[in-house]
Amino acid sequence: MQEDFLHYIWKHKKFQINNLKTVLGKSIIITNGGQHNLNSGPDFFNAKLRLGEQLWAGNVEIHIKSSDWFLHNHEQDRAYDNVILHVVWEHDTDVFRKDNTSIPTLQLKDFIDISVINNYEKLFSKQSKWINCENNFASIDNFVLNNWKERLYFERLERKSKTIEALLKESKNDWEAVLFKMLAKNFGLKVNGESFFSIAQSLDFSIIRKTQPNQQTLEALLLGQAGQLEDDLQTPYYLNLVKDYKFLKQKFNLENNQVAPVQFFRLRPPNFPTIRLSQLASLYHKYQNLFSKVIEINELKGFYDLFKVSTSKFWETHYTFQKESKALNKTLTKPFVELILINTILPIKFCYAKQKGEIIDDNIIKIASIIDSEKNNIIKAFNNLKKCSSSALDSQALIQLKTAYCDKNKCLKCAIGNSFLNK
Repeated sequence: MQEDFLHYIWKHKKFQINNLKTVLGKSIIITNGGQHNLNSGPDFFNAKLRLGEQLWAGNVEIHIKSSDWFLHNHEQDRAYDNVILHVVWEHDTDVFRKDNTSIPTLQLKDFIDISVINNYEKLFSKQSKWINCENNFASIDNFVLNNWKERLYFERLERKSKTIEALLKESKNDWEAVLFKMLAKNFGLKVNGESFFSIAQSLDFSIIRKTQPNQQTLEALLLGQAGQLEDDLQTPYYLNLVKDYKFLKQKFNLENNQVAPVQFFRLRPPNFPTIRLSQLASLYHKYQNLFSKVIEINELKGFYDLFKVSTSKFWETHYTFQKESKALNKTLTKPFVELILINTILPIKFCYAKQKGEIIDDNIIKIASIIDSEKNNIIKAFNNLKKCSSSALDSQALIQLKTAYCDKNKCLKCAIGNSFLNK
């Protein structure tokens, strides 16, 4: 038995509310169960109860056992002087306020239907399961699931907004700088994301602005900060990049000793850091004010057009500086652009609108709903239980579900978990 479960039972009145009595036989009529308090202090504020003939207004405290009141030293805490009812699973002792007045106690186990307990025990059984409700997930009502996924998607956007807001504070509200840092991280994907982010962090965005007009100079800046211009190679393009980077390093007093090393190991050649950094340089060479364009665009096709960029000419025949390869125009692919949209562009647009006091939820839902679902182990596992992810909105929602609810056993705060408990 968890205390959270008792909170859930009280909050949603999952017990026989008629003929309730305290352990001393006094009748209880619940007018208002109170407001759930998630911080310190009593568990439910501003409840209204009729105890016997008297109407009371105050707080409700919930424990597994009555004796937990003393275990938590509530009898010495004035914050609990206004508790009008002590709700427990098992009553094992009388409790008192700081002034020694007795507090009425409700023993919940006397008033709960056995089916509620059975559903709870099934959900939280100790069997080894990927998620607690995996045996019942396929039976979840589609209306419940779809509504919950939409809410989960916006929860995930809110979580990403915290990162964006921290970067905004750091950059003195420079949205262009924040967009560059977020894009850099996502251009690095999972393997080089932190490395690319550290490259972006090692530069003041004003340096990007000053080098944007010349694609080779911008590429030299990014590759140099990534530590990719430190070999003894004699090819003309490489030597030009080294020359440009040395000039930039001296002019802007650049350091890259805090930049995390980039990785090539176990990457497909199109995802090599050299290729991704060249594409990022091309993007910023092409658009002087990328952030304003991101905010203006409201259609998916517009974003595909915006990110229609490729590498510089040298990288059309190379994946590394050392070895030439078959000529290929290395443009950003549709799946890659969609990852950028999911992880950077839509969160940026959401956060910017929120800061401006605007509501663009419908537009974000529209775009996220027509982008293909991500493919990863979490999505695969959910789809094996029930086909439920066909769009980016779905996949982002399910990632939020797994990481913020399932992994933390927060079934009582989950619409899916609640639907099983309510059966």
